[in-house]
Amino acid sequence: MTHAERIIILDFGSQYTQIIARKVREAGVYAEIHPYSISRAALEELAPKGIILSGGPSSVYAEAAPIPSFDVFTMGVPVLGICYGLQLIAHQLGGAVDKAARREFGRAIVNIDDTSDLFRGMSATTEVWMSHGDHVTQIPQGFERIGHSENADICAIRNVERRIWGIQFHPEVHHSVDGKALLSNFVIGICGCAPTWNASSFIESAIAEIKQTVGNGGVICALSGGVDSTVAAVLLHRAIGDQLHCIHIDSGLMRKGESANIIEMFNTHFSMSVDMVDGSDLFLTRLDGVEDPERKRKIIGAAFIDLFDVEAKKFSDAKFLAQGTLYPDVIESVSTKGPSATIKTHHNVGGLPEKMNLSLIEPFRELFKDEVRAVGRELGIPEWFIERHPFPGPGLAIRIPGAITREKLDILRAADEIYLEEIRKAGLYTQIWQAFAVLLPVRTVGVMGDERTYEHVCGLRAVTSTDGMTADWFHMPYDVLARMSNRIINEVRGINRVVYDISSKPPATIEWE
Repeated sequence: MTHAERIIILDFGSQYTQIIARKVREAGVYAEIHPYSISRAALEELAPKGIILSGGPSSVYAEAAPIPSFDVFTMGVPVLGICYGLQLIAHQLGGAVDKAARREFGRAIVNIDDTSDLFRGMSATTEVWMSHGDHVTQIPQGFERIGHSENADICAIRNVERRIWGIQFHPEVHHSVDGKALLSNFVIGICGCAPTWNASSFIESAIAEIKQTVGNGGVICALSGGVDSTVAAVLLHRAIGDQLHCIHIDSGLMRKGESANIIEMFNTHFSMSVDMVDGSDLFLTRLDGVEDPERKRKIIGAAFIDLFDVEAKKFSDAKFLAQGTLYPDVIESVSTKGPSATIKTHHNVGGLPEKMNLSLIEPFRELFKDEVRAVGRELGIPEWFIERHPFPGPGLAIRIPGAITREKLDILRAADEIYLEEIRKAGLYTQIWQAFAVLLPVRTVGVMGDERTYEHVCGLRAVTSTDGMTADWFHMPYDVLARMSNRIINEVRGINRVVYDISSKPPATIEWE
């Protein structure tokens, strides 16, 4: 998608890089992440209004330190270095960086020496989030200090003439109290960007691009019933009307009653017809005996495409396959966006056959989850639907570690329904980013009545998050957990033990596979 103004974030491997992009976008300016190894020609072609150098785990003076292949500071636009980015500025422009006598992780107070540009509108001190083992010990010539802390004498620097700023802390992290204001000062005040990036402007440009791309061709929309694919379908329908053909495939891996509810909702709320395909036999046959989670995802991705190819032949005008792929899916699946390792394959960006009869169209490939929800609201999709928890494309297949059977799917569906029902009854649904049950490949001994049982363990997972890139476990009230556990064990034949997952992301992922 074309953007009149953009900020480019060069990724040096920080766990917070994606959060920088989100915070800049929240300020109304479009931001995009690229690896530090991008070429000068490629960066010039992107025509950024400003560049942000992310943090990273490396030391700039190490032999294999990530360093751009060209001089980023001669691009003619303002540069902001964050943590490793600050150290890169000092290292490359004649300053000095050394290992800190005391590493600094967590909250700290920064004393601000100047409030004329980057720290505009802030008080003399601000609470920030530190995460570094090195620090700048000598400022490059032509630079001045504009912030310091008790542990770091040089906490923020600038060279106004060269339009370069650097800070030791992470403004993108929630714990940095004035972080959002700082990033806004940089992208709007210093870089001169207009704060015009929002749901309305995205819809306008997306519709124009969809029309231009599609022309007179037809689009098959892979409708899972989740928020992403639903908002994509409504957006596509707004752009091309009857050229859109929505297809929902019941993979046999859906939650209880999910497929029937999807068809009814689209007919009732959106006046859009949806063709439903029962593919459960195909999916379960191909998944028979498969335990490896990556193989599961690839098998499911290939099965979806195979079925869509068959369905597409029913529409003579079909040229494109639309998917609700999001930016985090792309980042986690494709390491070309930065030096971060691939975590797992997402079914809608990995496992696609090399030869596919339809071209992909992915209107949300550049958006985070919260941005898709904002687009959905702007398109008039009801709030009760917009607030639905994410549901993965591979469905319950990745919530049953190990081999999948129809019996296990039925057990999990019943447990999951009770779990979500109790969350809604307790008024907790909108406080949670995602909640689901997992059927573990473990059987344990139990006692029901006077009989000994040997049945499955059900894991319950609930997390809070903004975009799914990081997440914390939801602190479920004990009385609610007790009701959930009692109901699942009493009502679901095949489960005799319930456990609650209290892992955060990182180090764990949200889904179990």
